[in-house]
Amino acid sequence: MRYPISYQFAIALLPALAAAPALAKDAPKGASTVLAVLETTDLHATVVGYDYFKLAEEPSIGLDRTATLIAQARGEYANTVLFDNGDTIQGTALADYQALVSPVRCDQTLGIYKVMNALKYDGASIGNHEFNYGLGFLGQVSGQQFKVPGIEQPKKCAGPAFPQVLANVYSVSTKKPLFAPWRIVEKEVSAQDAKGRAIKAKVKVGIIGFTPPAIMSWDKRWLDGKVYVTGVREAAEKYIPEMRRKGADVVVVISHGGLDGSPYTPEMENAGYYLAQVPGVDVMLLGHSHQLFPNAASTAPQFNLPNVDKVKGFVHGVPTVMANLWGKHLGVVALTLRADGKRWTIDKARTTVEARAAQNADKSFVAPSAEVQALIREEHEATIRYVKTPVGSSDFRLTTYFVDVGDPSAIEVVNQAQTAYVKKYVAANLPQYAKLPVLSMSAAFKNGFAGAFDYTDVAAGQLAMNNAADLYLYPNALHAVKIDGHGLKAWLEMAARRFNTIDPSKTEPQELVNPNFPSYNFDTVTSNEISYEIDVTQPPGQRVKKLMLHGAPLDLKQEFIVATNNYRASGGGNFPGLDGSKTIFASPDTSRDVLISYIRDTKQLTRKANGSGRSWRFAPVKTAGPVVFHTAPGMLGIAREAGLDNVSQIQADDGLGKGFALYAVDLAK
Repeated sequence: MRYPISYQFAIALLPALAAAPALAKDAPKGASTVLAVLETTDLHATVVGYDYFKLAEEPSIGLDRTATLIAQARGEYANTVLFDNGDTIQGTALADYQALVSPVRCDQTLGIYKVMNALKYDGASIGNHEFNYGLGFLGQVSGQQFKVPGIEQPKKCAGPAFPQVLANVYSVSTKKPLFAPWRIVEKEVSAQDAKGRAIKAKVKVGIIGFTPPAIMSWDKRWLDGKVYVTGVREAAEKYIPEMRRKGADVVVVISHGGLDGSPYTPEMENAGYYLAQVPGVDVMLLGHSHQLFPNAASTAPQFNLPNVDKVKGFVHGVPTVMANLWGKHLGVVALTLRADGKRWTIDKARTTVEARAAQNADKSFVAPSAEVQALIREEHEATIRYVKTPVGSSDFRLTTYFVDVGDPSAIEVVNQAQTAYVKKYVAANLPQYAKLPVLSMSAAFKNGFAGAFDYTDVAAGQLAMNNAADLYLYPNALHAVKIDGHGLKAWLEMAARRFNTIDPSKTEPQELVNPNFPSYNFDTVTSNEISYEIDVTQPPGQRVKKLMLHGAPLDLKQEFIVATNNYRASGGGNFPGLDGSKTIFASPDTSRDVLISYIRDTKQLTRKANGSGRSWRFAPVKTAGPVVFHTAPGMLGIAREAGLDNVSQIQADDGLGKGFALYAVDLAK
């Protein structure tokens, strides 16, 4: 007998149908599965492993290599969700090119979002650096229409294909969150039923995002009068119960911050320690601190607090990961889930947390994704063409390898540019301040944080846009503040916390630099008007000695105008007295643009005029043992060129695995 074609087809399908998993149900009783939560954080627009400052490949960084880690994790785990923690759209020359030089059109997707769409991200939060280019740009590239004063967004523009969440930033106009505070991502997963048979099921993953409340200070020029913030814990307590009521099986907190054991305040920058204690938090994805967690070897204070398991990756019992920065790691939280017929619960005893490195055990790196590189090639090549634009020349090498021991070669020209700009503005617009001395503060943005390659290093010869960006990494606006001698000393004392307290009687090696005090907070003056010593044998707050103005002891009532950036002037770094109230001038220009104009006007930089001005020295002290610090190997010649004859290299490899050499500084010289 010949059956109809449709019947034959159905008969042929019977074996496959018998073996196929049952149709997806929300949480069938007795079912179990493993869901891997993947995290990237602080990508800072590092889409490919390329150093736009050095115009060279850099295999240790880049989302193109993280993409390989993502593919590997997806191959290992049948069920994954991929989230980004923020600080995504700012941080490289590529980011600046698309935001400032050749801004993306409304119908174009920002380069990094285009790649993240291709990688099929499931969601993301918003970091503090997302606000660096202003709310207009952020609204455009994120596909949002912010209802805030002064921002015109007549239509919705191209944005990421995944939801972005942020629960603690509100519009002053609507009193509603700027972004959706939370979303539920429904994920179909492969699971096993109570009898071990393969089934399909649904897990509802709730995501909620937070950013540091200090954005109101750091980006005051863009945010003041437009948005307001709430504390991270307060926002979590408000919205997480709502997420549970709406059916979230798993609540993933994406908090752009680290941990801080200080007493909680709504202004807390790194509130993860308290966030983990909010009822209903299942997983915590951290960022902002550019650190690695879990990490058994970490000496960072935030990971050595009570109830923080830096080996297994738990904070107050909550599985937690922080995946470093620039795509160097991928966070992986593997959750074993069990269903009770109504919802899924986490078996914490079988949950694992790790941060997987793009660097292999043999020091090689995973291969980059050719697909990612192809997707971003046009934007990448346009950026390279832009950063090659010449701006001037230099007869000396400008570096930050020895900035912690006094080399001003990459700092002085920034201070000179800022000083000249502010002096000109004051003379033309603020005659009441015309007789006040104008100083400038600057610091090294690149000083080895990410490894031995992560220093400013501008070769002698022609200078181009990429070199200016190497000297001044961030698109900060130039601000000027008015302070007195008390304020100046307090500023310098805060900066001197960069150093550990040295005991001259100790015979064992002592580390000079406090790694928990960022180099970008080590502000220094390079003016011949000011001189001072830093006595590292004294406790923090009592180190600045012999503070002189024009060779005479400084009158602490003397007033100054100090050129700095909007971050510092508005309270960034928590420097005493700097909270925005002392700002007398907020420039529309960025410090980097001011620097570029100065170099163009100067035409050629010389070491004598632009790279040797030192305002500070260590107070002389003889130590029984060596005082050591870490920087790139083989750079002693640079120290000598900078006039630092008290520095020596004692080990070509310091043994810490990041490519540094060990150096010593003789504080008696």
